[in-house]
Formats: sequence, C-alpha cells, structure tokens
Amino acid sequence: MTESIRRVTEGVHHVGLTVPDLGVAERFFQEALRFERVGEVPDYPAVFLSDGSVMLTLWRAGDPASAVPFDRRRGIGLHHLALRVAGSTGLDTLHDALKARDDVEVEFAPESLGGGPTRHMMCRIPGGIRLELIAPAV
Repeated sequence: MTESIRRVTEGVHHVGLTVPDLGVAERFFQEALRFERVGEVPDYPAVFLSDGSVMLTLWRAGDPASAVPFDRRRGIGLHHLALRVAGSTGLDTLHDALKARDDVEVEFAPESLGGGPTRHMMCRIPGGIRLELIAPAV
C-alpha cells in the first residue's frame, strides 16, 4: 500500500448474529468459549458478549419458530464466523471439549489449512451458525 492511500476502516468492531434462542446461544459462548456479557438490550432482545478482542451481538429472531436457517451454498450473508485460537494444542483441546457437547455439531476436526502449518476446524453451534476455529502458525 502506498503512503497516499489511507485506510477507511480500522478492523472489526463487532459481529452481529441472529439466533433462535438467545439464552442457549449466550450460554454456548460463555461456557464453551469463555466470552463475558458486556451489555444487553432486553427489549430488543439482544446481548453483547466479548472475549476481550471480539465483541458479538446476539439478537433473538423475531419469530424463532418461522426463522429460516442459513444455507451457506444458497444464501447471501455471513458464511461463517472465524475465531483465532492460541496455538495448535489449544485448538485440539477446544475440539475435544466441543465434540463432547450436545449442542455442537463438529463439521470437521482440526486439520491443516491449505496444506500449510495453520490448522483449523469447523462446527455448527446453537442456532445453526457455522463457527471456524483457527490456530494460525506463529
């Protein structure tokens, strides 16, 4: 990038996810990934969670019974959320913890990303959202 081009954005502020059950989604992020609640808007209803680096806004769908699950091959929108994990060992430990949970479907276990040293895994969390966990090579 040249000196004359100035960035317009400065990184991700937060990611907003619509979920069918706000309590179930919040518990997943708190229990499985150690996010903490940093705010809420009960009338919306929404909760705000953070891991200290990333903030998530979870909104409850207006009518969860009629909400349409996202189809990553046909829908426009968020394909998946990817969160960084500290190291390959951390990724393996998290994989073991997630596969033991009843509310997570592991799509694939930790593996090399593109044949390189970075490793990742993919799962579906409560609400059907695809979550990638990635341990970049140092």
